[in-house]
Amino acid sequence: MTTSQLINDQKPGAARRAGRPGIALAVIAACQLMVVLDATIVNIALPHIQDALEFSTTDLTWVVSAYTLTFGGLLLLGGRAGDILGRRRVFMTGILLFTFASLLGGLAQEPWQLLAARVLQGVGGAIASPTSLALITTTFPEGPERNRAFGVFAAVSAGGGAIGLLAGGMLTEWLDWRWVLFVNVPIGVLIAVLTPLYISESQRHSGRFDIAGALTSTGGMALLVYGFIRAADEGWRDNLTIGSFGVAVVLLLAFAFIESRAKEPITPLRMFADRNRSGTYVIMLSLAAAMFGMFFYIVLFVQNVLDYTPIEAGLAFLPVTVVIALGAGLSQRFLPVLGPKPFMLAGSALAVTGLAWQALISSDSSYVGGVLGPMLIFGFGMGLNFVTLTITAVSGVAQHEAGAASGLLNTTQQVGGSLGLSILTTVFGSASKDEAEKQVPHFMVDGSAEQKAEFAKTHQLPAPWGHEVLAQGISSGFVAAASMAVLALLTAWLVIKVRKSDLEALAGTAGPGLG
Repeated sequence: MTTSQLINDQKPGAARRAGRPGIALAVIAACQLMVVLDATIVNIALPHIQDALEFSTTDLTWVVSAYTLTFGGLLLLGGRAGDILGRRRVFMTGILLFTFASLLGGLAQEPWQLLAARVLQGVGGAIASPTSLALITTTFPEGPERNRAFGVFAAVSAGGGAIGLLAGGMLTEWLDWRWVLFVNVPIGVLIAVLTPLYISESQRHSGRFDIAGALTSTGGMALLVYGFIRAADEGWRDNLTIGSFGVAVVLLLAFAFIESRAKEPITPLRMFADRNRSGTYVIMLSLAAAMFGMFFYIVLFVQNVLDYTPIEAGLAFLPVTVVIALGAGLSQRFLPVLGPKPFMLAGSALAVTGLAWQALISSDSSYVGGVLGPMLIFGFGMGLNFVTLTITAVSGVAQHEAGAASGLLNTTQQVGGSLGLSILTTVFGSASKDEAEKQVPHFMVDGSAEQKAEFAKTHQLPAPWGHEVLAQGISSGFVAAASMAVLALLTAWLVIKVRKSDLEALAGTAGPGLG
């Protein structure tokens, strides 16, 4: 039989070069890395973006939030789209849209153009990311093989943030800030080319899209985050701040009402019937909230206080990637033996410890004692948690709802990150304003004439007074981050249970499904 006959005999939608799961996993993981990495790769480039496009400090926050909010808010709809339209088709659509948006962002000449591109990137990521995780559930059989695939996927998801900081530093220092966006273009094109070769199309399921649910959830979360960010600048009594919170509550309540009555909701409430799965979502939300804030503010500290160059700042985060991978490998190996609870407890406890240590940061802190040590503890804890949370959240879900389940997990991570960053920004803003009031009198006594003239223009205190303000704000922010991790620890302790059926399924010795 000729090659053309073999191709013609294949089932519609079958991969042209099927039977190579390693390459299929590499394609899926590359997509997830690109999407997750983009949440942090711009962080180190933010000062350069601010200077080039003349962003205000407040508006600069939206360069990060515009992506994560859209990404997190539409993930549920993206997961549902894969179930209904076919996961490979939707996966490729998301990749191509993300790639095109990255090109537009790199070419931006005005702030609104970059923010619009970041929103479009978020839409593309929301389509591709949940579908990529769902493709694992349909490509690999449940048991050790799927656990290994989830381990790779979770390690990429967890380490993507740190890798993004390193890549952002290299691209910003060696080339230009625009390359933190341009770099996605060749990668996205390559993924789009390889996908039909090595990944088969999934079975399509009938259904409809819950547009009302997607719009109310995304709008509600966006206004909630905006309220926190505005409160940091204008205060809690500001009319727009209060209005943002009020409308956010109304939209989120409307979302809950819509989901309870929709025939085909993007968030099936039965997903929360399993206590382990519900606990998993709470833990992911809490830890992601702390993690996004940690990356954002430590980047500010190492560049502004320790005076690191962009590439040095990126390298400062490289050890975090290593310990995340170690934690992920350890949990993947022993999860079938011990079950999820021990890893969730240990991982969350380490996260609390690392963040509490970082809350002690000051303008005199060194990289090793004030940054590296606590980051290694936090990173190892996150590594233990990410594989465990990923497997627990999507195991036991019917294949036609795998996209919704994985989308909900990713949503908690991205929305948690956006919400956590906005809360930490509010705490940071309040604490730094209080510290600035203490430092200004000292500056007026000891500062030079040139420094005072510059302060009159910018209202920004120079070093060392400005370092004290920044360090105090970051320290207070990490107290809030540690509180978020405490919530994850309490949830792991009080909600998660180890069940015999779970251990059997994880070991591949039971029928499909967990619990």
